[in-house]
Amino acid sequence: MADIARLRELIEPEAAALGLDLVRVKMMPSEAGDGGEALQVMAEDPATGQLIIDQCAALSRRISDMMDAREEAGEVLIAGAYHLEVSSPGIDRPLTRERDFANWAGHEARIVMDKAYDGQRVLKGELRGIENGQVTIADRKAGDVTVPRDQIHSAQLVLTDALIAATRPLDMTGAEEVSGGAGEESLETEEE
Repeated sequence: MADIARLRELIEPEAAALGLDLVRVKMMPSEAGDGGEALQVMAEDPATGQLIIDQCAALSRRISDMMDAREEAGEVLIAGAYHLEVSSPGIDRPLTRERDFANWAGHEARIVMDKAYDGQRVLKGELRGIENGQVTIADRKAGDVTVPRDQIHSAQLVLTDALIAATRPLDMTGAEEVSGGAGEESLETEEE
């Protein structure tokens, strides 16, 4: 199993070197259907809240080079084969940082609490914000509920017309160069 805190510690400076903010680092089952794992890295340009294709490619190369150098030096970051997936958080983005809960207040969110949390496990409604590490959401069933951020398993925005209206238009620069066909550039990198 990969040490996510260690991976985040190593990946964050790579993103920062490109002027990007790291949103999430997560290991998950690979979508390739090969039974392997994927290292998912989400980052954003703080000026736009998204990544364009060139930024994804540049970050992917930096992370791959850094991980290769660490592994050649004998550090095992991820045991076994994996895919590296670098992406923008998207419109229905995960809420992972304190500022995400503040910046996206007023929008619909879905919060899943840790299993050990004593109370309602899934909350869905308008995100009210965060104060002193406590996230408040206007849950559709329970009304205003305040929960400790450190007890949240996952949180993300829900796609609504209001969210679409509030989100900057996506920059499609470079999209015409990546169509996903055989032999064409891919932003995923397979590591051994």
